[in-house]
Amino acid sequence: MTVPAPSSAPALPRVALLTYSTRPRGGVVHTLALAEALVALGVRVDVWTLARGGDATFFRPVDPRVGVRAVAFPEVADERVGERIVRSIAVLRDAFDAARGAYDVVHAQDCISANAALPCVRTVHHLDTFTTPELAACHDRAVAAPSDLVCVSAAVAAEVRDGWGRAATVIPNGVDAARFAAGAQDAPGRAQWADRLGRYVLALGGIEPRKASLDLLEAYAALPPALRSGRRLVLGGGETLFDYRDYRAAFDRRCAELDVEPVVLGTLDEDELPALVAQADALAMVSTKEGFGLAAMEALAAGVPVVARDLPVLREVLGDAVAYAADVPGTAAALAGVLATPPDPAPGRAVAASYTWERAARAHLVLYQRLLGR
Repeated sequence: MTVPAPSSAPALPRVALLTYSTRPRGGVVHTLALAEALVALGVRVDVWTLARGGDATFFRPVDPRVGVRAVAFPEVADERVGERIVRSIAVLRDAFDAARGAYDVVHAQDCISANAALPCVRTVHHLDTFTTPELAACHDRAVAAPSDLVCVSAAVAAEVRDGWGRAATVIPNGVDAARFAAGAQDAPGRAQWADRLGRYVLALGGIEPRKASLDLLEAYAALPPALRSGRRLVLGGGETLFDYRDYRAAFDRRCAELDVEPVVLGTLDEDELPALVAQADALAMVSTKEGFGLAAMEALAAGVPVVARDLPVLREVLGDAVAYAADVPGTAAALAGVLATPPDPAPGRAVAASYTWERAARAHLVLYQRLLGR
């Protein structure tokens, strides 16, 4: 698809991008990459976020042309998830409302920041189902109430249309393919991970229900002994606002029952991530919900085989470059297949390279100018 270049006639807008955290979650990664691609086109961009627990800097350095507005958000002892959601919205709203007049476009990247910034444009990365009442209300209002919606895939846009009767502009993510391709060439970095972990199957994004971490654990345990022997299950990243302690406890119990000892790395240094991905024998993305599948794209850019949940959105974005599975037995079989006979990495690298942040930024700029003209 050819993205039209923005008109040279309208002035470039002043844009506020809002996200709920400084930590490396998918929506935060998207926000920073989009902000940097927009400022490269000459757009003035500020990123607003909550500085949870005093963490006022993002998980990686940010282009100095991007303004960072981190709003203090101190921790509250014994605060329930629902209470934290409500307080997050209120604190970010109170800070942002005082500065709203400085911007032509207000664009939120998640349900918390969308509720705080209404009226606004909102990107729906994926849809989810929550049981916490305050979070469920936040999620629904952040789809129903924004003036305009963006989705990173046509599959999610179809879910929005079917569930809320709303049309969304589809603008795919970009992928920093060159960074992860360089990870494949980082011999010292890869050697460090090999020394630390040996051979491994990797999953990114934390231990939580949406990532179906229990399904991956079961599939790994079901691998043929010859493929599982000497090859660890490694889980990296994934600090989140939400409380998944019960799910994590169930995961740990099942590990004991299966006699599996996964390596849980926690939040990763950005500089270490490309080599970690590139050194993996395979990356597994068995999420029940995804908006785009950025981690899978990054693995493909590094030449690493990917096994993905058979979701419409991943079929749309990843095409034939990965192996798909619909359930635990299928995931085990797909993993066994790519581990025993690794596929040609060239098609995956080509898919990853076809998505750029410049292209995404230009499409956003076209949208912003259209909305301002309206």
